[in-house]
Amino acid sequence: MRRLGIGIRPMWLFGAACGVFIDRLVGEPPTSVHPLVHFGRAMDTVESVIYRDSRRRGAFHALIGTSLGAAAGQFVRSTCLASYIAVGGRALGEAANAVEDALAREDLDRARDLLPALVGRDARALDETEISRAVVESVAENTVDAVVAPVMWAALCGPFGALAYRAINTLDAMVGHHSERYEKYGWASARLDDVVNFVPARVTALLVALVRPRATIDIVRGVLTQAPGHPSPNSGVGEVAFAAALGLRLGGRNIYDGRVEDRVHLGYGRAAKGADIGESTRLARDVATLLAVLLIVAGVVFREPRRIS
Repeated sequence: MRRLGIGIRPMWLFGAACGVFIDRLVGEPPTSVHPLVHFGRAMDTVESVIYRDSRRRGAFHALIGTSLGAAAGQFVRSTCLASYIAVGGRALGEAANAVEDALAREDLDRARDLLPALVGRDARALDETEISRAVVESVAENTVDAVVAPVMWAALCGPFGALAYRAINTLDAMVGHHSERYEKYGWASARLDDVVNFVPARVTALLVALVRPRATIDIVRGVLTQAPGHPSPNSGVGEVAFAAALGLRLGGRNIYDGRVEDRVHLGYGRAAKGADIGESTRLARDVATLLAVLLIVAGVVFREPRRIS
């Protein structure tokens, strides 16, 4: 099997693409057997044993979690299976579309109840516009975290890369947020997540431009001028790409556990509405499909030719 560049294998490319399509067909494994659920429980136990309010302990926590993910990748060995485990595109779309359905029925209370599955902001006082904005932003951010990044790491490093990445991203979701308990302890997990998502976030913006070429100029302009104002080095890139492609203006005031954050506005269009949620999930599917197709093409192009004896 011929390798590409520093050691990428064509079968990793095929396997990474395979995970995208299996996720789309069957969705995530049941909670009772989902590896990420058991990983989360294991890391809760680790935290209960080693927690101290310090960056050093948090770094140790991140090291343990990343090592577990990498070891799982070595155990699984199948890039297709590892990619499937790591990718969450279908679940993301279903969660977002459930909110859209509630808004279509004018059931704001139901939409607010569903929102915590996607975002961490306070949902109690949000109206349809703010709920829609929150969901579109979540779809954009998670297209990076739950689709493009795990698929890229699977393509680059096989099952090891897919599951090590997913471990890092899960650790960030668990402890990498601003709170009294995790301000120091979660610092290493958050920074590590920033590093492993840096390139995938920008690849996501490129893919969005390829599937929505009319928005290319606004996407480039937004990535260069607006995204740097976002508190995350990566989330703003995906969000501004989606905003430009959908003709929306995202960003603004968010409230997390009573803490107010005024974020930079992203995009040059109008405020979001309920129907834009479905448009965002379709865009996310198009991005995932294009990425998978490109990986398959690359795998075919660089596959070892058969020798005729």
